[in-house]
This record gives sequence, structure tokens and C-alpha cells, in this order.
Amino acid sequence: MNRKSPEKTKEKTTKMLEKLEEFLNFLRFEKNYSAHTISSYQRDLIQFFDFLKKHGIPFREIDNVIVRAFMAKLHENKEAKSTIARKLAALRSFFQYCIKRRWMDDNPAKIVATPRQEKKVPSFLSEEEIRNLLEFPSSLKPNEIRDKSVLELLYASGMRVGELVGLNMEDINLEERLVRVKGKGKKERLLPFGRIAGESIRDYLRVRIKLLKDRRDEPAVFLNYRGNRLSVRSVQRIVDKYIHLTAVKRKISPHSLRHSFASHLLSRGADLRVIQELLGHESLATTQKYTHLNLKQLLEVYRKNFPR
Repeated sequence: MNRKSPEKTKEKTTKMLEKLEEFLNFLRFEKNYSAHTISSYQRDLIQFFDFLKKHGIPFREIDNVIVRAFMAKLHENKEAKSTIARKLAALRSFFQYCIKRRWMDDNPAKIVATPRQEKKVPSFLSEEEIRNLLEFPSSLKPNEIRDKSVLELLYASGMRVGELVGLNMEDINLEERLVRVKGKGKKERLLPFGRIAGESIRDYLRVRIKLLKDRRDEPAVFLNYRGNRLSVRSVQRIVDKYIHLTAVKRKISPHSLRHSFASHLLSRGADLRVIQELLGHESLATTQKYTHLNLKQLLEVYRKNFPR
């Protein structure tokens, strides 16, 4: 077997990484993808490049058989179907860009079937569980006042946790009870929030200066104890902390508050398209997953009212 020289292997790897960097810049500056999405694409594609490097496959020889072999390796490693589907989507997007740049003639991932996803019921809290959760942060400590404001706003607006941590002071209008968020693809939308959430935000903003420390120019609304912008992971810890206190045993995440928001609006008669706008979903089909959350309620109404 002819071994490739280390210099040639290194040169080919460098060229692939240069293509990757150009693709990531395309997503960043032309497609306006979020930093989180770009980071995911980068990880997924580097994993694919490592696979090519390990098996000595040059970039020009990538075809659907190679892509299927990579998918098979992911299955072998017990990767979740959703993860494999995401990695395949990253490959399709990258190869499509390669066609645009004339580095490839066709997309080898296009004919590779996406793994069939298991339909999961989104985790959510009942209205009583939400009330219990929002009662817990009750001390006058600045961090607990912040925690209460975080939980109230997540539930009252249905925003994504990434949208919440990205909020700046200029984005909140307390008089109108509106907040401006930047969603996927940096698309902006205005979200209303209720009176109680508004009061909670006012309480927090009065003590925010205690968290600022000497960082008076920090624009972020929600701050950690060092006066920096709160992270997604920190919000997860906040939710975990108070969910533990409510004694809810199932897995609940910050995203569960978004699911709860949608489910409770729907159960109280809100139009599905209104909920779609509030959640910032591109497709109504994405919003429709919440309809089955109310199946129990629908059955109860049916059994109570159907004459036969």
C-alpha cells in the first residue's frame, strides 16, 4: 500500500479547512445564521473531515457511498437519530455551497435518506406547576430577584432561552410591556408580556446595578454575579434549581417553559397562527406539534358533550 506523505496529507487537510472556513463565513455574513448554529455546523463538518482523513479519502472522491459510510459510523457510535439527521443536513448545506463555488459537480448527500425521527411529546408544565415554579424565587437577594424575572419572562413571552440571554436594555419597553428579540437568522419580532412579568422585570432592574459591579457599560439585561451577560447554561441551572424545589420529577428544561406557554395559550383558545407568530416559527407545521398536547382536554370535552 502506498502511503501518502505527511506533507501532502497536511496540505489536503489545510485546503479542506480553508473551504470550511469560507463556508462558515458565508453562513455568518450572508445567511445571518446564529453563532450557535455556525458552531454546530463547524463541529459536524470537522467530524466528517476527520472521518475522511482517517480512511485516506481525498475531497475529490467524496460520493454518496462515502456519506453513507459516515452515517453508518454514527449509527455504530449510538448517535441519536436527531443528531445524525443534523449532521447530514450540515453536509448537504456544505456540499451545496461547494457546487456554488464549483468545487463539486453535484451534492453527494442529496440522495442519502434522512433517519426517520421519533416523534416526541414536548415536555411542558401544567398551569398549576407553572404557578408553583414561579412562586419559589421569593427572597430579596438580587440573584433570586433576577431568577424570578428570568422564569417569568421565559413563560410570559415564549421566547427561546438564546433570545432571552441575548436581550439588551434597549430591547425592553416596560410601558408597552413589549420586548424585541432576535430569533433564528437574526429575524426580529416583538413579543408582549403580562403584568406580573412586567412587575418582576421592574423589580429586577432596580437591583440590576448591584450585579453590574464596575461594568457600567454592559448592555445585557440579565447578568451573572460577575456583571457579565448570563449564559444559556446559567439559565439551565436556574430552571433546574427551582424545578427541583417544586418536586417535579420529569425532565424539564428552559425550553419546556416555551412549550408550556404555547400549550396554555392553545388550551385557552388562541389561534394556532397567532402562536406561530409569537414563537417565531417559519412553518405552521412546527407549531402544530402543540395541538396533541391538548388531546386529553379534547377527549374530555367530546365525552361530556357528544350525545351518543
